Amino acid sequence: MTKLSVNINKIATLRNARGGSVPDVLLAAQRIESYGAQGITVHPRPDERHITYDDVKNLKAVVKTEFNIEGYPSRDWLDLVIEARPTQATLVPDPPDAITSNAGWNTLQHGAFLSEVLEELGSYGIRTSIFVETDLRMIDGAKSVGSDRIELYTQPYALGCPNDPAVAVQPFATAAKHAAAIGLGVNAGHDLSLENLHYFKQQVLPLDEVSIGHALISDALYFGLENTVQMYLSKLV
Repeated sequence: MTKLSVNINKIATLRNARGGSVPDVLLAAQRIESYGAQGITVHPRPDERHITYDDVKNLKAVVKTEFNIEGYPSRDWLDLVIEARPTQATLVPDPPDAITSNAGWNTLQHGAFLSEVLEELGSYGIRTSIFVETDLRMIDGAKSVGSDRIELYTQPYALGCPNDPAVAVQPFATAAKHAAAIGLGVNAGHDLSLENLHYFKQQVLPLDEVSIGHALISDALYFGLENTVQMYLSKLV
C-alpha cells in the first residue's frame, strides 16, 4: 500500500497572503485526514512564508495520521522537529531563499553532516528520510549515513512523462528497486499529479509514500478538497 501524505504548505500560503487565520491550516489538516489521506506533510522555511513554526507545533496536537516535517536541517529546524516529534523528518537540501525543492542531496559530499543529523533525530525515535535523485551512488550514500528512507525527487519524471512515460519513469523504477534491496524505504514527491501519479505507482515498486501538495491543493479549487483527496487516493490503488 502506498500512503498519500498531503503537503498543506499552499493552504498556509493562501492564509498568509491576507493575514489572519483563513483558511484555517489546522482545520484543513483534520479535514484532509478525515477524507482518507494517510499523512500530513509540512515544509517550514526560515522566512515562514507559508507554514510557520507555530503551525508545526499546533499541528502536532491535531494530526492523527503520519506527520512528516520536511526541511533543511538547520539548528532551528532540528529543534522544531525534536519538539514536535513527527512520525518522519525528511531532510531537503534547500537554501533559505529557494522557492521550492529543486535537487536532491549529494549524500557523499555531505555524508558526515547528514550522519550527525540523522543520529540526533533517530535518538528521539523519529523516522528519517533523505531527499535524493535517482543516482544510485546517492541512494547508497543515504543508506551509509543511516537514513531509514529516501524520498525520490520526481520533477524529472513529471517533465518527461507527457512525451514518453516509459523512459521518464525508468530511472525511478530502478532507484526504488535498488533502495529496497539495500534496506531503505521509498517515498516520492515533487510535481506528482492526477495526470502522472497512477503510472508512477504502477511502475515504481516498492513505493511506501507519496507527498503531494501544489497539484492537489490546486485541483481542490476545481473539484473540492474531499473529492480531490479521493481522486488522488484512487490513483494509488
